[in-house]
Amino acid sequence: MIIWINGAFGSGKTSAAYELNRRLPSSFVYDPENVGFFIRKNTPAEFSKGDFQDISLWRQMNYELISLIASEYSGTLIIPMTLVNPTYYEETIGRLKADGLNVRHFILYASKKEILRRLRFRKSRIFGGDTFAVDSVDRCINAFDNLITEERIDTENLSVDEVVSEIADRCGLTLSHDRKTRIGRFIYRVCVILRHIR
Repeated sequence: MIIWINGAFGSGKTSAAYELNRRLPSSFVYDPENVGFFIRKNTPAEFSKGDFQDISLWRQMNYELISLIASEYSGTLIIPMTLVNPTYYEETIGRLKADGLNVRHFILYASKKEILRRLRFRKSRIFGGDTFAVDSVDRCINAFDNLITEERIDTENLSVDEVVSEIADRCGLTLSHDRKTRIGRFIYRVCVILRHIR
């Protein structure tokens, strides 16, 4: 099974993905952004400027890698990635589904006010602001209201644990017993967030 966790920047995709990974035996988190960083690092600046999702190679490479992993890996593949362009959606998620792969696509949804509140806590906001994420909020909300409207989870008043439980329930998956203390979970989640600040 492939679980694609979509949502606006700041919606909690990464936190949910790694918490699901921690609680779900035989699972792996695949981050499509890494393909974008690889392309940027290995091509002239003019080639990879702007949003790397606009580069057709990014979409093709992610499709190929996800297909390869899904064919060789028996566990659950978890993918946290904002995807709001319907064409790009079809070239990745739609194509994977057309291949017969079991893809569950969830949108973590929250109001603009709530997303902006969450973004304030990101390190990049503290050090001058994450303008790309902030500038993308309206575009993301519009896409999830009108263009890509699959399974939504309203996260406005949900904790990470509740979001993960909701995803697992909808997918028919059983989470392992959580042996971490409340403080242990907090430290783990902070470390996840810090590791993934771009």
